[in-house]
Amino acid sequence: MNKKKIWFIFFWIMLGSVIFILVNTTKKTNEEEIRYSQFKQYIRSGKIKEVFISKNLIRGKFEDDKILKKFKTIPLKDYNLVSDLEKNNVQMFSSVVDNGLFMQMFMNWGPTVLFILLLTWIMRSISSGGKKAISFGRSKAKNISDKNNEKKVYFKDVAGCDEAKEELQEIIDFLKNPGKFKKLGGEIPSGVLLCGEPGTGKTLLARAVAGEANVPFFSSSGSEFVEMFVGVGASRVRDLFERGKKFSPCILFIDEIDAVGRHRFAGVGGGHDEREQTLNQLLVEMDGFDTNSNVILIAATNRPDVLDPALLRPGRFDRHVIISKPNLKEREEILVLHSKKIKLNPKVDLKIIARSTYGFVGADLANIINESAILAARKNQEFVNIDNIEDAIDKVTIGPKRKSCILSYEEKKVTSYHEAGHAIVAKLLPNTDPVYKVSIIPRNYALGFTIQLPERDKYSVSKNDCLNMIVILLAGRVAEKLVFSQITTGSSSDISEATRIATEMVTTYGMSDKIGPVTITEPDQEVFLGKGISKDLNYSNKILETIDEEIKNIINKAEEKALNIISDNIIILNNVAIKLIEKEELTGKELNFIIKKGNIPLKSYKILFKKN
Repeated sequence: MNKKKIWFIFFWIMLGSVIFILVNTTKKTNEEEIRYSQFKQYIRSGKIKEVFISKNLIRGKFEDDKILKKFKTIPLKDYNLVSDLEKNNVQMFSSVVDNGLFMQMFMNWGPTVLFILLLTWIMRSISSGGKKAISFGRSKAKNISDKNNEKKVYFKDVAGCDEAKEELQEIIDFLKNPGKFKKLGGEIPSGVLLCGEPGTGKTLLARAVAGEANVPFFSSSGSEFVEMFVGVGASRVRDLFERGKKFSPCILFIDEIDAVGRHRFAGVGGGHDEREQTLNQLLVEMDGFDTNSNVILIAATNRPDVLDPALLRPGRFDRHVIISKPNLKEREEILVLHSKKIKLNPKVDLKIIARSTYGFVGADLANIINESAILAARKNQEFVNIDNIEDAIDKVTIGPKRKSCILSYEEKKVTSYHEAGHAIVAKLLPNTDPVYKVSIIPRNYALGFTIQLPERDKYSVSKNDCLNMIVILLAGRVAEKLVFSQITTGSSSDISEATRIATEMVTTYGMSDKIGPVTITEPDQEVFLGKGISKDLNYSNKILETIDEEIKNIINKAEEKALNIISDNIIILNNVAIKLIEKEELTGKELNFIIKKGNIPLKSYKILFKKN
């Protein structure tokens, strides 16, 4: 025990003793202590007015010169006491419960002890409050490379992202051997910005860099720097870089840097707010008079377009590493990595799963594997089968099955023709993606769905591809109108998506002959980016009318094309709709078999479409 603790304990003992002495010496009592014989004389003389008898003490009041005084005396074995009180007209006497030694100690010592505890609590609160006030401006970055902290991550734990790993390998080499680069006069980038959509593995990749380099890794988020008190964020930025200097070489990681690194002087109110002061301090620390060659800052964001240009210039975030969605090969690697944690049936081909998860990111694939394991456990299976994974894909992409949603016969029939329209047009149109599944099982907000999956990953879309997508989207509505001579609200989402594609074709992609290769932007589009309040229109009213005409023209032509395909293949439409009513779900292979098989006997129509 050190001297400070000894003096601290001694101080509180002395303080408690002094307080106890003061309390007991200054304690005033107006009870007069008398002998028991004198007490009996007072009874006989009629001076006693009140008596309270306990096992160890008798208290009461007596009259002296017409003044009531308190008294106390020690009782004796006097069996005649009560009769004497009654004979001498003492009307107020009673027995009280003896509180015992503990209660007496509490009554004597309690106020003193409570006072000491209260004073101790106040002193500790003041002390801890001072420490909190001092630490309020310190960085909340967490050193995850500590032994008692989270498990380290390496590149082998990150599937895919091969190009990003190659870009970051130079950072690892520098942290391991800085002299290799300085010998040739080269300088390593002071900052690395990881850009990618949510779930692509930016944070995991940053941790893998620290794990490979075997250096301290301080992790924080952009929101931790912004507080309601002015100057706190800037103080935390300074503290973060100071900690980095002490542990140099090291990696400082800021996740979601767009929370603090947005454009300055944006919107109403100018630029002198807490967030922008924090950003200014970050800019100074990254490239100012005080440079740190052995401290590398890695930041992650999925909105690089909103970051301040000063943050992105050379000398600060020198290197931008784009982490895109995984391709077919990388999706398979991610699935293999996550499937090691579960009992997977050896017959499951993850290549097929990778092909059926086009556009998925790493987080989606991990969620699919986890959901499939949950579904298998729910059914008490020993292994996770392909059916569990396919159900998990549908659950993640479309939503869970709505078992409580029971369609009436008429609704089921309309939905089956609607989805059959999508399916056969997608199948019969040239140069379209194969149909993967058709279903009329309600999921989430949809009563049915038709899924197409590309045979290979696509990185660009042609004008014909856009037109085919619109035709397929409108095919369900066309089938309803052709068969039932009316339309339902089930095609609202299809119309919305078709309108969006047609609008982008005209205003963004330059796929309209009348408008030409011109980009038409909305007047308030940049408010979200934080660059300004408004912007003048870059097109006239005449152009606006032409845009409306072109969009409507594309939609009308697509609807006419869908109508021609369905009218020419009405038998196939009926066949697919009947099978959907019967089985509720068809795979791509089953759809191909129905189309090749030909007509279904008329009896099947009468049986299947007979109302229950």
